[in-house]
Order: sequence, then structure tokens, then C-alpha cells
Amino acid sequence: MKNSLSLLQPDNAFYVDRRQTALESAQHNALRRVVRCLFAEKIVATDALVFAPEGGGAWLPLWNRHAMLFFANLERAPADTFINRGAITLIDSNGARTAIEGSDQLIDLLRPSFDFAPSDDGVAGLKSDMANSIENDALARIYRDAWDTDLRAHIDAAGDRGLIHYLRKHMSVRDAAVLLDQWGALEGHPFYPTWKSKPDLNATEVAALSPEFNARVDVRIAALRADMAYIERMPHVDSYHDWFAAQFPQLLARWKEGLEARDLDARQWLPLPIHAWHLDHFVRNEYASEIEEGVLILDGPDIVTLPTMSFRTMMPRLPGPVPFIKLPVALWLTSEQRSLQAKSIHMGPRVSTVIKHILADENGFDQTLEIFTEEVALHYKHAVRQEDRPGRHLSVAYRASKDAFERTDGLFPITVAALLTRSPARGRPLITELIEHDGTPATAEAVEAWFRRYARVVTHPVIGIYLLYGIALEAHQQNTSVLFAADGTPRSLLIRDFGDGRTYAPLLAERGYEIKPYVHPGILPTVFDGDIEPVRAFVLDACFVCHLHEVALLLTEEYRLARSRLWEILREETGRTFDAFAPRVSDALWQAERVAFLDHPWPTRSVLRMHLLKYSDYRLQHHLPNPLLPARNEG
Repeated sequence: MKNSLSLLQPDNAFYVDRRQTALESAQHNALRRVVRCLFAEKIVATDALVFAPEGGGAWLPLWNRHAMLFFANLERAPADTFINRGAITLIDSNGARTAIEGSDQLIDLLRPSFDFAPSDDGVAGLKSDMANSIENDALARIYRDAWDTDLRAHIDAAGDRGLIHYLRKHMSVRDAAVLLDQWGALEGHPFYPTWKSKPDLNATEVAALSPEFNARVDVRIAALRADMAYIERMPHVDSYHDWFAAQFPQLLARWKEGLEARDLDARQWLPLPIHAWHLDHFVRNEYASEIEEGVLILDGPDIVTLPTMSFRTMMPRLPGPVPFIKLPVALWLTSEQRSLQAKSIHMGPRVSTVIKHILADENGFDQTLEIFTEEVALHYKHAVRQEDRPGRHLSVAYRASKDAFERTDGLFPITVAALLTRSPARGRPLITELIEHDGTPATAEAVEAWFRRYARVVTHPVIGIYLLYGIALEAHQQNTSVLFAADGTPRSLLIRDFGDGRTYAPLLAERGYEIKPYVHPGILPTVFDGDIEPVRAFVLDACFVCHLHEVALLLTEEYRLARSRLWEILREETGRTFDAFAPRVSDALWQAERVAFLDHPWPTRSVLRMHLLKYSDYRLQHHLPNPLLPARNEG
């Protein structure tokens, strides 16, 4: 389906018919998210909740106003994940009842119960971003209705069993993987209360630029004078020019023609992709002096790209195994401005290089791990002033896709977030199409067996590379694809995005490797020498809290499984992974890390608290009760 902004115009009958339903769904989604964040981060004390003996009802006393907040259907899932599925009602002391229909209402009611006193500006900023997120979510749901209808028509016409079966038969691996990456971009990070906030964009721009609208976005290939750039390359890349020529031969020819028309030597310039919105709304003004000085030439050829789940990582619509292009976009997305700092430029290719060597040494951790390597990255750095910071909005990182997509093994990559999205074929999560690949309804035993295999495929490489080499893979829903066989069996992980990953240098050094850290005043480090905790926290938050925990929650609900069963399996498989690597690590390390993963509380980012504090500290975190402890799942 092509992106069609006409569907989303206020005078379009399709839009009018679905607007109210989509808005109600988005508001419910926002309430569900903010309840989850408030309780998970202990901003509102969970021990004050009183649950009904039967059913899902729960009451929260509001002592400041002598009232009660009643949750009609509130589930306390493992890891203190409170899932709100029903109405929320304020019951005053006189018995008067008021329905709580908006997340802003809930914030106002609960603010006196917060464990800290946020500023009025912090609360106002949160409310504004939540409102913007709701509007964008509703818009995406309207478009999703049309997109799913179109996909369902193709699936039915082909007589295929589901979306995955259809894509395997009718699209290349690359095109199918990118389509699923866009299509699966609706929900976002599970613990973000402002998951679709894009306050710098109007509704038309949101739809024109965002992956959840199947968008097509132009990228300009500008020119940066070669002496005004820092370039980081993997060792096999001898020259950025030659590498770019091999990846984009026709594009480079058009780019060179433009420079030669100016009587310029193309070898003295570097191709620099710039996102269309970023070009017009930021670069022309922010880098006006560089343009005037003749350092930066903005004229150049445009290419059409598909924005992937991260919004600013683009797949060019060009033939052949072209790389992804990751770009800065000076927009506030989910409460952070999406620059591409020098740290990411330096570290992406460096970490990719080390991991490629490790995978060769380890046989891909028994062929359970592949990566998208970041072969080349560059940022603007003035030849005289030699400061990195100005380049954070004039930079690019290239992510190789050939090995991942030009496959002969029959494996099919699906981004994890897409697995949790409801399929257009059956209205059930896409993951169920894999579990029930032959169309037969799955028994509880079959689901448990499938999840065991999935947990093994995830934990084995993620824990293995951490325990042996001190490398933390950011294996959350957006950065992780899982490779599936034709029968729906998970076989391997496919991980991307290493620019902000964390590494524990002492463990890496023990294996004979070194990663040169990027050091700059005011920039948080990614290579650690002292305490391993920041590296461990990265693994637990991304892989266990935001990925495996969410898959277990969804499958437990979807298949009505015993409440504790999948967490028992995850504990068994995590323990099994630790056992597999025990002979190769010290007893002290093995014991400490095993306890941290299996028994101790799990650290995770305090996103809501950070937002209320206006991101004065990007490293705030809280701890969730470890759901792998048997005692957590009793009852």
C-alpha cells in the first residue's frame, strides 16, 4: 500500500468514520501506559493498592481528598507490571463518581501522591507531550485500518495463511523485512508514556515522515568538503569514496556531475546524505556560515527512502543490497532530540569490527547471532576549530544489509516489535502466525515449547557475549530482529545499532580485544573500566525488561497460560545459558552475574520520572522485582 495522505484529511469520509473510535483507543492506550509507568517507577506507591478478592478490581486511596480511585480491571503481572484493561473511576467521599478518561486527568489526581514534587513546567510538558502522542496515535490507527485492509485483501487473494506466509512467497527478504519494520512501528517502547510524541511536526508532516504510515521520505545527497569531516571506517573499508561508489554507483555518478558542473574536484568532497525535513528546517539555517564559507554544498541528487522503526534510519529504494542510512533529525521524538553525535560515529564501526571478529571466533555463538555492521560513519568537524559538537546534526552512519537480506538459508527476519503487533490476517499478534505456522491452534504445551526455543535463541548470544567479552547488546524490540525458519521456529538473532552500546573493557581485554573509547567533555561514556553495573543494566533493561518480559506477557494473555509458566521457562533457559559458559569465566564473575540476572531486581530506565524532571538526568533508573524468582509468581 502506498502512503496516502488523502486518507487522513478531515473531510475524507474514511477519516471521519474512524476518527472517534481511533481517538478513544489512543486515549485508552495512553491511560494504560501512564498507569504502568507510575506504578513501575514507584512514583505512586503500589503497596497502597487494595485488590478485590476476586476479579480484577483494585482501589487506590487518595488521602489528600478523602477519595478512592477504582480500577475496574487492573492486573499485577510479574515484575510489578500493572496492566490496566478497564475503566478508572474517581469515587469521592460523598459517593459521587467521575470517570477518568484522560491521562492528564489521572496525572492531576495522582500528583499529590507522587514520591517527589515535579515542577509545574515538568507536569505541563508531560501533559503536552502525552496529548500530542495521543493525537498521533489516533492518526496512525486510522491509517493502520486502511493498511491492514489492503494487506488482508492481498493475503486473501493469494490464498495464504497469514501475513508472514504471504510475505515469504511474494516479496524479497529485504522488502518484506522493511515492510514489517514499518508496519510494526505502532506501539513503541513499552515503558514510554509519550511513545508517539512529535511536537515539532503537524499532522500532515507526521504522516509524511513516520514509518507507521508506510512513509516515503526524500534524502538529499549533499557535499561536505573532505578536510572538514571525521570518518570512522571498519578495517576492510579503504576509502569512503570507493565504498560509496560500490554501494551507490548510479547515485555517485549523479552527485559527481553536480560537482563537476561547479568546476570542483569530486575527490575533494564527500557525499553527505541529509534527511529532507532536517535539510529544510534546520541545516539551511544552523549551518548557514558553512554554506557561505563553501564548506557545505546542499545541492545534489535526491533519493527516495523508507524510514524504519527508528524514524531516522532509512532504507533507500534502490536496487541491490544497499545499506541503511542513519541520520540526525533535529526533532523532538519521544522527548529526545534525535541528533547523531560524534560518539555514535566513532563507536559504531569500532564495536562492529570487534563483534565481527568475536562472531568468527565463536561460530556466531553456535549460529545464534548475526549483526548489521556499521561499516562507515562520518560527521562534520571543522579543519581549524576541531570541535566535535557542531557535527552532531551533520553526520551519517551506514549500516550494511547484504549479509542479513541476501540469504540462501531460508531464514526470515522479523523485528521483535512487529511480532507483538496484531496481524491483518487474523487480528491476533503476528507471533501467533509463527507458533501456529500450519494453521492448527496451539496447545499450551506447544506455546511453552516454542517460547523455550525463543528464550534460548535470545539469551544464549546476549548473555554469552556479555559474560565472555563484556559487550552489552541493546537487544530491545526495535533493535532486534529474530530469524525464523519456514516452520516458524526461531533460529537466530539479528542485532543492530552499536553507536551507543556499552562495553566492559576488562573482560574484553582478557580475550585479547580492545575498543578505543570516545571521550569528550559532557558526553556519557560507553566503555567502562570500573564497575560492570552500567553494562549489565544495559543488557537487563533492553533484553529482559523491554523484550523477553513483554513477549512472555503477551503470550501468557493470548493463550491463557498459567500465570507463572513462561517465567519459569525463562529462568530455566537463562540458567542454562549461564551453565553453558561457566567453564570459560571465573567463578566469582559467574556467580555474581547469575544472581544479578536470576535473583536480584532488574534495573530499567525511569523514563516518566526523567520526563517530569525535564531530562535533567538521562541516567535515572529504578528496579523492578525480578519476575524469574519463583516467589514472585505464586498465587
